[in-house]
Amino acid sequence: MFAATPVYAALITFLTYAMVYGFRKPFTVATYEDVAPVWGVAYKSCLVISQVLGYMFSKFYGIRFIAELKRIGRGKLILLLVLLSWLALFFFAITPAPYNLLFLFLNGFPLGLIWGIVFSFVEGRKATDFIGAALAVSFIFSSGFVKTVTGLLQLQFGIPDFWLPFFAGAVFLLPLLILLWLLEKIPMPSESDRALRTERKAMTQPERKHFLKNFFPGIFTLVMIYVFLTLFRDIRDNFAADMWVEMGFRDQPEKFVQTEIPTTIIVLVLIATMIFIRNNIKAFMIAHLIIGVGFLLAGVSSLLFIQGSLPPFYWMTLVGLGLYMGYIPFNCVLFERMLASFKYAGNVGFLIYLADSYGYLGSVAVMLSKNLLHLDLSWSRFYSYGVVGLSIAGIAGTIISALYFRKKYESKLQFHEQ
Repeated sequence: MFAATPVYAALITFLTYAMVYGFRKPFTVATYEDVAPVWGVAYKSCLVISQVLGYMFSKFYGIRFIAELKRIGRGKLILLLVLLSWLALFFFAITPAPYNLLFLFLNGFPLGLIWGIVFSFVEGRKATDFIGAALAVSFIFSSGFVKTVTGLLQLQFGIPDFWLPFFAGAVFLLPLLILLWLLEKIPMPSESDRALRTERKAMTQPERKHFLKNFFPGIFTLVMIYVFLTLFRDIRDNFAADMWVEMGFRDQPEKFVQTEIPTTIIVLVLIATMIFIRNNIKAFMIAHLIIGVGFLLAGVSSLLFIQGSLPPFYWMTLVGLGLYMGYIPFNCVLFERMLASFKYAGNVGFLIYLADSYGYLGSVAVMLSKNLLHLDLSWSRFYSYGVVGLSIAGIAGTIISALYFRKKYESKLQFHEQ
């Protein structure tokens, strides 16, 4: 049956999450330059921080919620969460600034739970690397696609900035309804899937505590790496429009897609090929290598941009490629292969949400610091310098993590051989 194939699952999950992005990112297309700052912080920064705070609290809540998620009624749950986020965008439009900041928070909270629910449809399979890669690269494609669609809506119909997110969401609602119906058609993992990748099940609080205690040094290092990557991604994602304006590309919404499509294709092919690596610990280590190379690419391209040796378009493309080479494995391959390597019955969503919660906490802290400290740097300058510094730390952390888990795995083998 076609619905049982990895290609079907990959396509449906990719498109589903792409539609969800239509309720999250449209507000970032506008610059809100004419709106007064709030307590000395630029209004758009306040909007981003409000939504990211909603995401952050959602991720902390999701550590338990996703870990204990049942396998019944997940499509209806996604629809409910999306409708709540869309309702928040309506109230964002009709409420005067700055009081409408609350509704960006309320928009972010339900959306933050959806990734873990969608991923629960595809984890624990022989083809999860391929399916998960397709789902994860929806981050890259969707960000550019949604911003391009939203930018064209505004240019064609002159929709006011505050109504733009709500009307953009309306465009994506009907396709999402169809995709949720198709998502429910994805079958559960087979017996051979469970034999190769271990069973995936809800985790109780004692089980979560035992898991973290057993792998704490490695998990802590991976979470710190993910914090760096989330900073990369979130600032680029939320302030790309501002950076393009600063670099002389005002009113060119096509730039969002032009930089993201090649990145989407390259990262998808790179991660999806890991489906051919059956040895789980080998794949786990290769995932570390991809992350480290991603940090290196982001750091070097940013250094060249700072020196004036790399044009803005190529910098945005290469720094995005490096960023997502590091970011995407966390959301599909890294934790999936970690559980399989150590034969641990649990679920990937718990680990992703643990990392995400601290990632968004770091993102909020950095954005607040830039604004509250009144750093006299444009977003493009602030971002490029930040990427260079965090890339160095990220490479060091990736090496430490790989060495820790390799030693942990070898100790496990020695224990079973005795």
